[in-house]
Order: sequence, then structure tokens, then C-alpha cells
Amino acid sequence: MHKIAIVNSSSFGKYFPSHIERLKTLGKVEHFTFPADIAGKDLAEALAEFDLIIASVTPFFTKEFFDHHPGCRLISRHGIGYNNIDIHSASEHKCLVTKVEGWVEQDAVAENAIALLMNLTRLQSPAQKAVLEGRWVDRAKFLGYQVRHKTVGVIGYGNIGSRVGEIMKNGFECRVLAYDPNLDLSQNSSCEAANLETIYNEANILFLNASLSPANRHMIDTQTIAKMKDGVIIVNTARGELVDDQAILKAVEAGKVFAYGADVVEGEPIDATHPLLTHP
Repeated sequence: MHKIAIVNSSSFGKYFPSHIERLKTLGKVEHFTFPADIAGKDLAEALAEFDLIIASVTPFFTKEFFDHHPGCRLISRHGIGYNNIDIHSASEHKCLVTKVEGWVEQDAVAENAIALLMNLTRLQSPAQKAVLEGRWVDRAKFLGYQVRHKTVGVIGYGNIGSRVGEIMKNGFECRVLAYDPNLDLSQNSSCEAANLETIYNEANILFLNASLSPANRHMIDTQTIAKMKDGVIIVNTARGELVDDQAILKAVEAGKVFAYGADVVEGEPIDATHPLLTHP
């Protein structure tokens, strides 16, 4: 019988408990929560008895982890990204790595990105708060921002980014500029292929849908924000590490960035004292 560890996932089996019951037919199942930055050796020692692992976006399964856990046979990512797993080391140790097929999350994440955009542009959260507090007299403060016909930049035009582009072009009649170093976008009918400089210079709205790599960590920083249009809106549903939190906070406070919407943040989970949460 196998021993199965579900690591740092708060949702696996929550809505579909039958999945847990199916796993139990294979062997013992346990849940674990580790710090995102736990050392590979410590992680390996904690999971030493477990040969099958279902993993969230953290922790990081490094070379050190695989060197100290030769009995790990499978890591199944509970998501479509696998940047937290050293694939080369996994292969060397004959550990299989699987991930969720992209189409499973395509509409859900793309629609969430659009929902974040609409919340920001139509000021839905502060307007609702005002209603709940009986501040009907403040209604004229929530005029919002029109999205139609704006120029949209999408960085990462794969499974999710392309769906975001389709919605913005067909639903809001926007001009869509897309960048993806791994794809040929020259014949894509939903976007105009563009380089990063063009996107930074021309986009009114910027969507981040790129996978994370050492090369693009903090790609949105003080220098790149300075190249953007005043009042740009940035939506990040990819990875928190793509954005320098301090740079985005300063830009929002200064008005350079109209608003920042994200369902990811560097170092997540965060608590209520996180600097980004000090700004409305």
C-alpha cells in the first residue's frame, strides 16, 4: 500500500470528498502544511514515509529534496503550473511529475481576471461597502472607468492568457497586444503580437498570465512601471512573484497605477498586516 501526502492544499478534496475516498483505496492519506521556504532536506525528512505527493504552489521540491527522498515516486501538482518542482532532479530520481490539464482552469481563471478588472474599474467593492454603511449620499463618487475600446496588454498568451485576450477583444472591443516568448502569435486572430516595451508603453490595462521563471521574477518593478501609461490598471492572476510589491504599492499611492488587482501575492498566504492591504 502507498502512503499519500496532500501538501499545502486547502481545497483538494474539500468540494469533492470522493477524491479523498478514492485515494484511500490506494493507501494512507495525510494532510500537511509547511512554510513556503522550508528547506529541501527538512521537507524530505517530514515526508520520508510518503511515496505519492499531491502538492500546491508551495513548498519547493528542490534538488535537495529529491537527494534526501529517493523513495518519492510521484508528485502531482494540484494546478497547472509546476515551477515549484525541480523537474530535472525529479527525473534523475525517477519521480514522475504530473499537473492538471490547462483546460480545467482556463475559463475559471480567465473569468476571475475579468472580474478583478471590473471590480477595479467599476469600484464595486467600495460602492458595496458604502451601501452597507448607509452612505447612499456618496453614490456620485463611484463613477468608474470605461473599459471598452481601451488598449490591453497580455503577458503570457497561453491557455489562460489567450482566453483573457478573446474576452477583451470580443466582449469589450479592445485592442489586444500580446507577448509570449514561447509562442508564435503572428497568426493569432485574437491579438497583435508585441514586445514587452510596446506593451508597457501603450497598454491602458495589463494582464499578467505568465509562468514564473528566474528570468521574470519581479518583471513588474519600478523601472517597468515608469515606462507605462499614467493610470494603467494591472491584473495579476499568474504568480505573485512576477510583481515587486513595494514598487506596485508606491505606484498606486502616487497615482501612476490606477489600481492593482490580484488573486496571487508573493509569500502567500499573507495576513492582514501585509503592506498591499493598507491601500483601498
